[in-house]
Amino acid sequence: MKRMDWLRLLSLSAVWGASFIFMRVLAPVLGPVVTADLRVAIGGGALLVYSGLIRFRPLWRRHGRHYAVIGVFNVGLPFLLFSYAAQHMPASYSAIVNASTPLFGSVFAAVWLGEAFTPIKAAGLALGIAGVATLTGAGLPANTSSEFIHAVLACLLAAASYAAAGIYIKRAASHVHPLGSAACTQAFAAVALVPFWLVAPPAGPVDTIIVLNVLGLGLLSSALGFLLYFRLVQDIGPARAMMVAFLTPLFGVVWGTLFLGETLTPAALVGGAMIVLSTLLILKSGTRATQEKALHAQDGPSTRA
Repeated sequence: MKRMDWLRLLSLSAVWGASFIFMRVLAPVLGPVVTADLRVAIGGGALLVYSGLIRFRPLWRRHGRHYAVIGVFNVGLPFLLFSYAAQHMPASYSAIVNASTPLFGSVFAAVWLGEAFTPIKAAGLALGIAGVATLTGAGLPANTSSEFIHAVLACLLAAASYAAAGIYIKRAASHVHPLGSAACTQAFAAVALVPFWLVAPPAGPVDTIIVLNVLGLGLLSSALGFLLYFRLVQDIGPARAMMVAFLTPLFGVVWGTLFLGETLTPAALVGGAMIVLSTLLILKSGTRATQEKALHAQDGPSTRA
């Protein structure tokens, strides 16, 4: 990897880690629905403007169904669930649980894509489950209520939604341009969430701090984050780009400590380390399988020749 690739990877991890800080500030004031909707409206709107400037055509008619499905499961639902969790648990905890996405991805890939569920993946899944259990039982004294448990479950459901969306994209929407997917799925999610404002309107007053956090969440964590991620996928490939899964929790913990004064108990640190290690095992196994598949593909034609 080049120096610029590392810089983009660290920047992406930083802005995605910061998203949990922004949500922790916004959700208790605006509520989860408004927080999630403003995030996708600003992020999607910025990317649509960018698409117009570079004269990119998103092909709404051709890809509209894919934009809708991805918009629900990769954008709207997980953002809403993380915003809900932000009301009841520290931002650093949400960032750590988010690292469990590859665990769900390994299970879904085995069920829906027929990928081998190797012993390494099984070990990673078991370690991840143990890590979540440790983290759940290691909450701060003020967060050991049922609301804290519900918040952890919401984060897990959000991670599962991310993983399911990834499987759908691989099976049915791999031909959709990433920029179109990023911009249009957020736009779809923004429109879909608007009716729920009536059910969960903003709870508190909006001041300058709230406005700045909304802009940070939409422009940095969503618009800039997606652009950085897609550039990384293009330059270094999806497997290496997934290293962001290890770094995002680290930045989430650092930002939570610096800006929100959050602390993690030793047990919570152990649980978080277990989740990140389980993710490493899953991704390492997947990378090895991909490399072996590529080698077999290369060997095939020469053998037949």
